[in-house]
Amino acid sequence: MRVGAWTRRRSMWLDLGMAAAAAMECAYSAAMFAYRERLGTAAMAAVAVFGLVAGATVLVRRRWPLVPVAAALATIPLLSGYMLLMIGLYTLGAYRPEGAAGRFAERRAMSVLCAIAIAETVLVSTLTLGTQQQEALHRGVPEPVLIVLSVLVAVAISVPPTMLGLYIGARRRLWIALTERAEGLETELTLLAEQARERARRARMEERTRIAREMHDVVAHRVSLLVVHAGALERVVHKEPDKAAASAKLMGDIGRQALDELRQILGVLRTVEPEDADVVAPVDGTPPSAVVPTGPVPLGLADLPKLVDESRAAGLGVRFTLGGARRMLSAEAEQTAYRVVQEALTNVLKHAPGADVEVVVAYVPSGVALAVSNGCPSADRHADLEKAIPSGGNGLVGMRERVTALGGAFTAGPTDEGGFRVEARLLASH
Repeated sequence: MRVGAWTRRRSMWLDLGMAAAAAMECAYSAAMFAYRERLGTAAMAAVAVFGLVAGATVLVRRRWPLVPVAAALATIPLLSGYMLLMIGLYTLGAYRPEGAAGRFAERRAMSVLCAIAIAETVLVSTLTLGTQQQEALHRGVPEPVLIVLSVLVAVAISVPPTMLGLYIGARRRLWIALTERAEGLETELTLLAEQARERARRARMEERTRIAREMHDVVAHRVSLLVVHAGALERVVHKEPDKAAASAKLMGDIGRQALDELRQILGVLRTVEPEDADVVAPVDGTPPSAVVPTGPVPLGLADLPKLVDESRAAGLGVRFTLGGARRMLSAEAEQTAYRVVQEALTNVLKHAPGADVEVVVAYVPSGVALAVSNGCPSADRHADLEKAIPSGGNGLVGMRERVTALGGAFTAGPTDEGGFRVEARLLASH
């Protein structure tokens, strides 16, 4: 802001100085013209005042640059205003005003103004040759030479200021355009950076949500089975050693499966891009060339019978029904269907241990429909509810997110008989 104020003050003092010089030149030259022509004192005073007013138009040259040019053309017949003409032509070329002056600032119009100024200067010099160049004529200088000199002087006071003004104006406009372009690019880059940060933030949030769902599905189901078998083992360890041993063996199998699935999920987080595999090594010291990205083995509808058997082994009375002509589903839809059934069975283990469960999977023309419903647990199981497995309340939310992310429909809620029902519909791939 201080630089701008200093620039304005400097421009103001510059215009005042040029206005004073132009006014003095116009007034003096016009008065001398009247004196040489013997027009009288009154005429001398009048043309001097006229010259002062004409020279003062320099003060408005930045706002109305055509005014000094017009004033200079009006004073040239008095053999004055040449400095005013140069200032006006330069200003008209250097600044791009609005309105009529803007049209005169174009190159063709500037050429016309230069031609008018040259022609007027030469014409006035030729007409006043007898009174203004008496000494040169007495010395024997031919009139054609004087006319040629007048043409050269007229060109010298008209063309260079015009060309300089056009050059300065072009540079100024280029600088303004480049500055605006740079500001626009800076704003655009700022917006792009903000959008990139927002996309990165959303991607991180989506990845965290996805990993949280995977971890929840794996841990919740396997740990629920472990808790159920641990409870059964506690009850039969002294009475039925063989059954206790079978439960312990089953718990070991379930634990190993949980560890495998957790390793597969965590392996995704440590996946190395192929182009970076030769420069990035894991923390355990494995050579970079030995790093092989591994991800979780996709689970689908074909794995549901095994899932149902695990739930049966945990004490649930599960009835599984598969119907309809098998349709092609995407890997995401297959896995989502598996996770929905898995989470629904886990919820039954948590909240209704011992209840009968019905799992229905039906292939329909648009894809596949799933339904998992359970009845109310028997009276002898109510005591087990006091030791129910804790729940974080994220199971239904995760199921709904999975299904709706694939464009499917999901509903869940209690039944009239006191049980609970989960339904989902997933679209077939095209």
